[in-house]
Amino acid sequence: MDVKLQGINKSFGNVSILRDVDLVFPSRKFVTLLGPSGCGKTTLLRMIAGLEEITAGRILFGDREVNRDAPRDRNIAMVFQSYALYPQMTVRRNLGYGLRVRKTPAPEINSAVERVARILEIDHLLDRKPAQLSGGQRQRVALGRAMVRKPDIFLMDEPLSNLDAKLRVIMRGELRRFHLDLNATTVYVTHDQLEAMTMSDLIAVMHKGRVQQFGTPEDVYSRPANLFVAGFIGSPPMNFLDGEIDHGRFRIGEATLSLPPLIGGAAAGREAVIGVRPQDLSIVASAGPDALAGTVSLVELLGSEKLVEVQLSDRKRISVQVRAATQVGLGDKVHVGFSAPNIHVFDKRTEQSLLADAGIASGPGGSS
Repeated sequence: MDVKLQGINKSFGNVSILRDVDLVFPSRKFVTLLGPSGCGKTTLLRMIAGLEEITAGRILFGDREVNRDAPRDRNIAMVFQSYALYPQMTVRRNLGYGLRVRKTPAPEINSAVERVARILEIDHLLDRKPAQLSGGQRQRVALGRAMVRKPDIFLMDEPLSNLDAKLRVIMRGELRRFHLDLNATTVYVTHDQLEAMTMSDLIAVMHKGRVQQFGTPEDVYSRPANLFVAGFIGSPPMNFLDGEIDHGRFRIGEATLSLPPLIGGAAAGREAVIGVRPQDLSIVASAGPDALAGTVSLVELLGSEKLVEVQLSDRKRISVQVRAATQVGLGDKVHVGFSAPNIHVFDKRTEQSLLADAGIASGPGGSS
């Protein structure tokens, strides 16, 4: 079932939380609301669930407006960051509670509970009560309670935040597989870009109550719509350099770099910011037309890779990711090589992308 958000606004008094959100979450897709704390993503999820009233706009499930529908009438399942378990019930009864309320036959309840318990690796805990579980185990029970139902829409608010790193990796894969089995539209809230990139069909990147970009993980990573998205997505983070456009090249002091095709050719003298990911830079043997000179100020070993921090002559530092075998040390004089196809270009004033293919950056149903 599609979820359609049309002109959604939310205010608390004079404080605006969400502004002009227009999105369409296609049926049976896994969609993530991604952004830093306070960007409005959880508020938006709660409005979809019917737990928060909207100030203006419409929410539709398919062609049915649900603005005034109670949560119980929306056929949704939701997992919160908090556990919200019934302390007097065993894990088995917690998992099956929603199905019992709907008067599902006992054999179906038992089958669903046992299947989900195996997936979440809590089948040995079914006769315990929440007080006897660790925090991670409680969160898995909370996930399982929503998973045993067959909702039209599955809503999750940072459900993996209380799990340890190893279990989070396992659960990302399990949640994705469960989404495919459930055949429901899933809306997932997180501030963790790795969760968003590995699990999602579509990502809505949010900042200060607005959707900055809506598209596939590849879209938001490879074609960021603006400076915020470029800086928020990617690890290690993107490097940024200020300068100006000069006849198809980018001028930084006395040096210039080749640029990819820009919108309308982008007039000479226009102030801009370029962004380049550390993985897209290289350490080159000598100076050239697309290289900047600098001094190595830090080297971090990341396993099979090294992250090399280079101090440029204008006091700007940039990071370059190279193979661990690359011979480079503190104080070395190096040249950092740039490749035009890997450079992102943004207007310094508007912070919007100036790349010629930026028209596809917002993706399906996007807004910026």
